[in-house]
Amino acid sequence: MLNISKQKVHDRVHEEFDLYSLNTLHTPRSAVVLKRWLIGIGVVLLLIMFLPWQQNINGKGDITALTPKDRPQNIQNIIAGRIEKWLVKEGDFVEKGDTILVISEIKDDYFDKNLSKRLQEQLAAKKSAIESYHIKVKALESQIVALQQNQQFSLQKAKNKVKQNQAKVVSDSTDMLAEQVQVNIAQVRYDRGEDQYKNGGIVSLSELESRKLKLQETKAKYVSVQNKLLVSRQELINARIELNSVNAEYAEKISKAESDKSTALSSVATGEYELSQLQNKISNVDYRLGQYVVRAPQDGFVVKALKAGIGETIKEGESICTLQPSNPDTAVELYVKAMDVPLIQEGREVRLQFEGWPALVFSGWPSTSVGTFGGTVKVIDRVDSKGGEYRMLVIPKKGDDPWPKQLRMGSGVVGWVMLDNVPIWYEVWRQLNAFPANLKSEPEEKQPDKQAKKEDKK
Repeated sequence: MLNISKQKVHDRVHEEFDLYSLNTLHTPRSAVVLKRWLIGIGVVLLLIMFLPWQQNINGKGDITALTPKDRPQNIQNIIAGRIEKWLVKEGDFVEKGDTILVISEIKDDYFDKNLSKRLQEQLAAKKSAIESYHIKVKALESQIVALQQNQQFSLQKAKNKVKQNQAKVVSDSTDMLAEQVQVNIAQVRYDRGEDQYKNGGIVSLSELESRKLKLQETKAKYVSVQNKLLVSRQELINARIELNSVNAEYAEKISKAESDKSTALSSVATGEYELSQLQNKISNVDYRLGQYVVRAPQDGFVVKALKAGIGETIKEGESICTLQPSNPDTAVELYVKAMDVPLIQEGREVRLQFEGWPALVFSGWPSTSVGTFGGTVKVIDRVDSKGGEYRMLVIPKKGDDPWPKQLRMGSGVVGWVMLDNVPIWYEVWRQLNAFPANLKSEPEEKQPDKQAKKEDKK
């Protein structure tokens, strides 16, 4: 029992005695096999724990296009109208400029089939009116120049008349002074003659009467010259008044002409404004006539008609159908949690599994996965998207298997952003303790050089 002796008796007991109870006491064969298998599995698992495991961040998303111009777009009409004819059906391939839909007019402002012609007639009439106003402006300008010249002539004439009257006043004043002297002389001679006649009769009576008559004549002539001087002075005053009235008269005429000119210029400006409106309306009508046909903006496939039937009315900017551009630059938009964004940088490798494409995935051993395709992180959004997750765009990886051509926009994708290699035991320990993945120091993202951008714009 204690296995102290080196002599074994259990073999001899089995050979000499055939005891059933002893035969049932040996260890079952299946237990031994199970034991060996468990030990082997344990050793294998232990060894596996030291194998390398590539950490990764998983995310889900859809297939999209890298550039907005390659993504599905809704074709919209610019003007309101009524559907007259469909020239495509769903699934058709159209080239840029191909007609998709023909619509007719529904606004009464454009029902007239000769609208462009009538607008052209209005345009010609308006141009003629503007030309007439220009002619009127030129005529008024000539009239203003003529009035200004006449004003100068009239002013010169009035000034000359004033000078003439001034000279006449001076002349009449001289005459009056001369007559005043003659009156004084005649008065002195008469007074002397009267004294002589009274004191001795030296002067006869006829001589005295002659001197008296001469005195009366000189006085009468003096009064006449005095009256003439008054008339000359009055004429001088009238000439000066006329000189002042010339400025007022011509200022009024020139002001009226300038007012008429301003009115004509205002009419020209109004006409040019209306002319511009007519030209704009003609351009709009011509452009509108070209919008009765809705054309494809680029090559692609008509995916879905959003309007159906003939005679249906559509509004401005209403979506008519969906167009999927041909040969898009395919990309994948993956959504990852906010806590995983700091671990991802542009250029990181991504393994992708497309829905509907058979695959066997070992996320930590990408080289052993089957049916997955390689990608590279191209864009990481700066703001969160739906549900607080962040979107990133993944493009095909150079040198890897090309993505299947059968992929369609909007198909589901599961992706794994590949990080660094660690032992499996460390990854298990990290997952059990909810620790983040390893993050090595990455080079800082290069900020765009503002100066270089400015130079490029120049």
